[in-house]
Amino acid sequence: MKRDSFSRREFMQWGAGAAAGLAAKVTLLEPRRLWASAGPVPPSDTVRFGIIGTGTEGCDLLRASLAVPGIECVAAADLYDSRHIAAKEALGGKEIETTRDYRSILDRKDIDAVIVATPDHWHRKVVTEAVEAGKDVYCEKPMSHSVEDGLAMVAAVQKNNRILQVGSQRVSSILYAKAKEIWDSGRLGAVDTIEAAWDRNTDSGAWVYPIPPDASEQTIDWNTWLDGAPRRPFDATRFFRWRCYRDYGAGLAGDLFVHLLSGIHFVTGTNMPPERALSTGGLYYYKDGREFPDLLWTMYDYPHFQVVLRCNHNNNYENELFAFYGKNGTMLINETTVTFRPQASCHQPEDYSIGSWPAKMREQYLANWRAEHPAPPPGQFKIEDEDDVYTTPPQYSDMSDHEANFFRAVRTRQPVVENEVFGNNTALGCHLSNYSYFHKTPAVWDASAKKITS
Repeated sequence: MKRDSFSRREFMQWGAGAAAGLAAKVTLLEPRRLWASAGPVPPSDTVRFGIIGTGTEGCDLLRASLAVPGIECVAAADLYDSRHIAAKEALGGKEIETTRDYRSILDRKDIDAVIVATPDHWHRKVVTEAVEAGKDVYCEKPMSHSVEDGLAMVAAVQKNNRILQVGSQRVSSILYAKAKEIWDSGRLGAVDTIEAAWDRNTDSGAWVYPIPPDASEQTIDWNTWLDGAPRRPFDATRFFRWRCYRDYGAGLAGDLFVHLLSGIHFVTGTNMPPERALSTGGLYYYKDGREFPDLLWTMYDYPHFQVVLRCNHNNNYENELFAFYGKNGTMLINETTVTFRPQASCHQPEDYSIGSWPAKMREQYLANWRAEHPAPPPGQFKIEDEDDVYTTPPQYSDMSDHEANFFRAVRTRQPVVENEVFGNNTALGCHLSNYSYFHKTPAVWDASAKKITS
């Protein structure tokens, strides 16, 4: 997350709070020191990695890696030749090996780990072969393209005793760490509802990416790219806007729900897929041949709370927002801020129905209530009526934090939070959402059979 100014929505919220006379205590969060090792690293001990897939996300990951000491990218693979140039430029002009054949990276004995930033339909193949080749893997979200792919990836990672971290950066963010601290403190009380939204209202946000002028069958290895997907003639739109199509991606659920779910799972300490999902939505504006909706709502059942998610490509008033509704308070995560707002106690004298009681009965009821609920002694009375607001520094990015956590694990062999099990569980939430939407039925996760049923 990166931003250095208030959104209109934040401005409206702060204005409304001021108008209502609400106080707010604002705390600036301190960024963590980025490190991939506990101390200075000699060149011979540097973690060397390769990247497979250097499109938009891949190049962003390369740029973020420059902030993490003790690591070095030495090779990049992509099926589109111009991305070989882009990878070197993302590394500040560093000369590295570039290739169309990712297997040449896996064959290199001097490479410790790989970043996989391919379209979703390639994740299973590349991750499985990487861990079999002895590499640790940072895999972009969503972890899997299907239920079967995810289960196979979990088995391969665990069989080969490798580290896998999935690329939803919320689990490494200082903002979400603060939200988890508030959740773990119990200040929210019992929480039965969590809502989250990530809305966009631009063509770019809806994956209508421009087609590079040099895109052709000569510069793109189209037939290899289709591996695992149905064969079809060269189509640059499908190559560059792959998230729109079921053969390669998972739509809004795989692009954005997975971030929302990983954030919710991290904050609440949940590491299981939802038990059931019910989706609705539609394709209202971007009727450009895509197969996924541009508006998606899903309600999820978990054992202790309900989760409601929304992604809309046609209005971004809410932008990115989480809301955790507890009996004792509400917690909001809004891009760069976490806000805790206490709720008034639910244990208050009844002042509605007793309006029909005779005055004497009302007075007796109130006297009894005060006797059963005595006020705190002098000096112990506390009014908690102000918001606690925590905010990230300007230009803070959790992408470098997330990469630093992965490479630290590569070096120390300590576990990561967003491992293959965590990543698979959030991906299953995406698959449940899409199953419900396309089948027009509730989707149920059958944990014993490890499959989705109606």
